[in-house]
Parts: sequence; structure tokens; C-alpha cells
Amino acid sequence: MIIEMRTYRIKPGSTPEVEKRFAEGLNERTKVSPLGAFFHTEVGPLNRIIHCWPYDDLAHRTKVRSQSIPGWPPKIQEFIEDMESKIIIPAPFSPKLEPRKIGNLFEIRTYTMLPGVAPQVTEKWAERIEGRVKLSPLAFCGHTEIGGLNQWIHVWAYKDAADRFNTRDKARDTGAWPPATRGMFVQQENMLVVPAEFSPLH
Repeated sequence: MIIEMRTYRIKPGSTPEVEKRFAEGLNERTKVSPLGAFFHTEVGPLNRIIHCWPYDDLAHRTKVRSQSIPGWPPKIQEFIEDMESKIIIPAPFSPKLEPRKIGNLFEIRTYTMLPGVAPQVTEKWAERIEGRVKLSPLAFCGHTEIGGLNQWIHVWAYKDAADRFNTRDKARDTGAWPPATRGMFVQQENMLVVPAEFSPLH
């Protein structure tokens, strides 16, 4: 499986209308392949929507995107300022990107790795992930194959911002997290995002 994460920077104030138009075309689109998740940013880079699509492989993605689908893509072009697409290979321990109710607030963390260390990062995380997911759910995790390269992307679910702070403090205080991989990363970014009403992942 692969996950395509598409991030659009949109005009300020346009998020409600963009989500409305996106939702209108979604019924026909998901007859072809499922939507994994849809978020908009709340903290971090603002005026972004992020939609994640699982596919069997790149050939499956190409086949789906080549089809003519009524009402798709949604008519949101007038609001789009920039578009970015990344193809993510899920880690072996990553949950499947499928409908779940696991949180009201999600954190998307993107770490830029030193080239060639993805296997070591995966191994180190696999050793510690069981203890970490006891504190809050992991939505998905993996490394980029196409798009921004050498990126390690992980998405965590929380009840709210207070739950996030409490969970992260507890993870550090108990020694459950983080794994010993800091020397393998050269940059770290995060954003807090909220799922749209129609997002399969909540």
C-alpha cells in the first residue's frame, strides 16, 4: 500500500467553502477509491487542507486518477494558491489508513532524515511504538518515496490540545518515547489539524 498526501494552500477564509465543494463531489470519487482522511490546519502553516488517499500501488493510483468521475475534481481551483503531493510508504507497524474515530485533533509531524537512514529509523521506532500507542493513537506513519524526499511523516490523534501536552509529557517522563533517532534527523516540523466532517478518520 501507498498513501498520497496532498496539501493545498488556499486563500484565507476559504476553508468552509472549499470543504463544502469537496464534500459535494466526494460520493462519486469514493466509488473509485476511498478517501483516507481530510484535515485543515489549526496551528502551524495556516490555510492548508490535507487529504490522504490510500492506493494499492502507483499503478492503482494512475488508473484511478485517469478515470473520468462526475463532479471531480471539485471546483475549488479559484481558492488554491499552491499544491503539493507526496507518496508515502507506510511503516510495517503503521495502522491502515481506514475509517476510525480516534481523536478530535491530529498532529502531523514531518521529520527530514539524513539520506539512507529510513531503515534504521523504522527499526528503532518499531522497538518503541507499542509503548507509545498506549498513550495516544497513531493514525499512520511512513517515509516519503516521491515528493519531498527523506521525510518521516507520522500523524497522532488526541482528544484536544491539553491531551496532546499531557500525553507528550507522560511519554517523556515514563521513558516510553521518543526512540533514539534524533541524530538521524536534520529538521522537524509539525502542525495541528482538525478533520473535516466528512473525513473517514476522526
